Amino acid sequence: MSITLLGAGEIREIAESLDLRPTKSLGQNFVIDSNTCQKIVRLAGITSSDHVVEIGPGLGSLTLALLQASNKVTAIEIDKRLADQLEVTAKSHGANSKNLIIINGDALEVNEIAGKPNKLVANLPYNISVPVLLNFLEKFDSITSGIVMVQSEVAERLAAKPGSKIYGVPSAKAAWWADLKLADSVSRSIFWPVPKVDSSLVKFTRHKPLGDEILRHLTFDLVDRAFGQRRKMLRSIYADLAGGSALAEQLLTACGIEPTIRGELLTIHDFLAIARQLAGR
Repeated sequence: MSITLLGAGEIREIAESLDLRPTKSLGQNFVIDSNTCQKIVRLAGITSSDHVVEIGPGLGSLTLALLQASNKVTAIEIDKRLADQLEVTAKSHGANSKNLIIINGDALEVNEIAGKPNKLVANLPYNISVPVLLNFLEKFDSITSGIVMVQSEVAERLAAKPGSKIYGVPSAKAAWWADLKLADSVSRSIFWPVPKVDSSLVKFTRHKPLGDEILRHLTFDLVDRAFGQRRKMLRSIYADLAGGSALAEQLLTACGIEPTIRGELLTIHDFLAIARQLAGR
């Protein structure tokens, strides 16, 4: 039996049977277009040998498309009604129950996933999209690549490069673990209910971590400081860490960084270089 995908009418019928009213607090905007689901799977490069983690499966439209391509999908859903229904929907649409593992829980609190997943696909609410992505990059080093669907403004920030006005904490921190780029835009009309904002797909590919955890925490502190005071020069921002403005200037110069520039011009490698200098003192 082949796996069939959900249509818009059927999605609304399932929601009605659950007496489900999509909630803004959980960011529940369900994908109702099967072509978009298949495009996401294609862009993520999912194959039968991949173990895919899906965050926020909702009513299962993307889950079924993933199960068409992969023999192992772990879906993490915070809403118990949806988590319970997902298994029913998968079975009724031809999926092998052995290929789907459902975790009813908060993606921000999941610390362990059996079977070492290697791909991540997620439709993330804008208010938790960055924390969830960074959390999974940090905790699950077996995940080598993936696609996240987020609000377009968030997507652009994640994929932004140094020198851009929208380059900031999300783009700098995500670059510690992975290379990110915009993969495609998504019409708001493919969601139910229709959101007030546009969405985009961000593709990421993991690279080796740039340093150990001690260096990462120090580097991330430097990132937070730099973007918490975007208009200040770096020598002023790091003066308290270095022991004064003059010492901060020496520190930055030793890293090959102009002390009077601002944080938005630094790559994650530049922040790491400063962290190494501080750690070596």
